[in-house]
Amino acid sequence: MESQNNQIPPTQNTPPHQPFPQSQSSAPPPSFTAKVVSQVKSNLIFKSKWAELNGAVGDLGTYIPIVVALTLSRDLNLGTTLIFTGVYNIITGAIYGVPMPVQPMKAIAATALANPDFGVPEIMAAGILTGGILLVLGVTGLMKLVYKFIPLCVVRGIQLAQGLSFALTAVKYIQKVQNLPKSKALGQRHWFGLDGLVLAIVCTCFIVLVSGAGEEYHQRSEREADADVGSNNAVEGRPSRKARWWKIIASLPSAFLIFVLGVILAFIRKPKIVHEIKFGPSPMEVVKISRHAWKEGFIKGAIPQLPLSILNSVVAVCKLSNDLFPERDFSATSLSVTVGLMNVVGSWFGAMPSCHGAGGLAGQYKFGGRSGGCVALLGTAKLVLGLVLGTSLVTILNQFPVGVLGVLLLFAGIELAMCARDMNTKGESFVMLICTAVSLVGSSAALGFVVGMVVYLLLCIRKLGRDKPASMIWMHGGV
Repeated sequence: MESQNNQIPPTQNTPPHQPFPQSQSSAPPPSFTAKVVSQVKSNLIFKSKWAELNGAVGDLGTYIPIVVALTLSRDLNLGTTLIFTGVYNIITGAIYGVPMPVQPMKAIAATALANPDFGVPEIMAAGILTGGILLVLGVTGLMKLVYKFIPLCVVRGIQLAQGLSFALTAVKYIQKVQNLPKSKALGQRHWFGLDGLVLAIVCTCFIVLVSGAGEEYHQRSEREADADVGSNNAVEGRPSRKARWWKIIASLPSAFLIFVLGVILAFIRKPKIVHEIKFGPSPMEVVKISRHAWKEGFIKGAIPQLPLSILNSVVAVCKLSNDLFPERDFSATSLSVTVGLMNVVGSWFGAMPSCHGAGGLAGQYKFGGRSGGCVALLGTAKLVLGLVLGTSLVTILNQFPVGVLGVLLLFAGIELAMCARDMNTKGESFVMLICTAVSLVGSSAALGFVVGMVVYLLLCIRKLGRDKPASMIWMHGGV
């Protein structure tokens, strides 16, 4: 390479391993605070401005429907939720340096939407109790043991089930008219209109054209563009016109453009919502939780949510983070602590109980999120909207085309489900698919986890003494 041949050789008088002479008063080593500030800055640096902006809206397909439904049906304080989740996004982006998502706790949300008596006090009680248990598991190190002994094939089964669940829900959003506050379908969606099937199909085709199958598509496009530089189609060492066009198309922030389109269509569908917007943050106050609310929150909210949070918010997120960002070190302990602290603090003020989620991480990664700056940007937007518009923002989101939300959710679900493609043996695939089937049919990740662990244990017993010691079979997943 020309750039390599023109490098200046090292000075002959300088020994190869001898440091350069330093002055008598050498600078002191950086303080702990300086190291932390430097690390935070590094974690928040954008890898690519447009890609990070695109990735920031990658998990809104799950976030918007849940918060809108709870705001309209259970009087959730949307302004407070936006403010706290925005702060969570900024902090987690600064800590982890990857697009670590912050999503509503789905089991608690499902319970609240299905049970009219499960109101805001019960929701917040469930969030505080779930967060407190996760915080204890993280601080004591017990979550690390849980993460260590859960086989990868069982985790992949949970991820595949969650991804397929997202994808199936997305198809329902696209096919049928939805009443989000009541979580009910109202009939087949019309082909044409501002929230018609044609719009959803066009948005889907646009994302496929721009993003392809994901990361591999972008790598292939770059290789093809580089190859065109030396081809007959190139002029004076520049890529051909075709390669330049495809490079421009591949760099478009598809998810962000579709989200902006949805916001514009929301105003077109109901222009009068401009007059319904009230500026200023929603009033924030401590939620009063009765003894009955604590009881109901624990039985109906925390107990169903705990297995899902442990598996999908901690274990699966940790596994997926290590898969997507192998150069970084993630621990189940830190993830458990951050989820715990988010809810122990925010739920007292009426913010929707939140957690990390493998689906959100997969969605943001799918659309280009690669750094903590991605979620910090999303968090800043939530914080500004929460302070400026407060709960009145729900009037806009309620007019957002649900079919467009379904498109975003569809690709997030597919990206999460594709994580299961690394199961190389028939035994691993067997356990994963059983875990997935039970999770989907039973609508319970906890039930799928229990069945998957039982099947995995039976396969280990079957192989005991034949090929490997039991400890090696368990630790390395050799079923």
